[in-house]
Amino acid sequence: MVKSELIARLAEQNPHFYARDVERIVNTIIGRITDALVEGDRVELRNFGSFSTTVRDAREGRNPKTGAVVSVKRKTVLTFRVGKGMQDLLKG
Repeated sequence: MVKSELIARLAEQNPHFYARDVERIVNTIIGRITDALVEGDRVELRNFGSFSTTVRDAREGRNPKTGAVVSVKRKTVLTFRVGKGMQDLLKG
């Protein structure tokens, strides 16, 4: 599902909202999650999962094609951990 499909389904399930209002709500939620992650905060959505950032230190890696040593810079990566409720649903 892409964001436009999510917005369309939410608008369909909530006919008392205009589609543009649903889009604004979805964008606000995603924006708030993004802002929190940029600030280094952890975002937890109960029974769904949690998003957080992890810093990976600089290191030396290898080019898999040539085997040459390359420098990999320090970077921040997004991590997601599935919540228990979602995990139980996926197991069936």
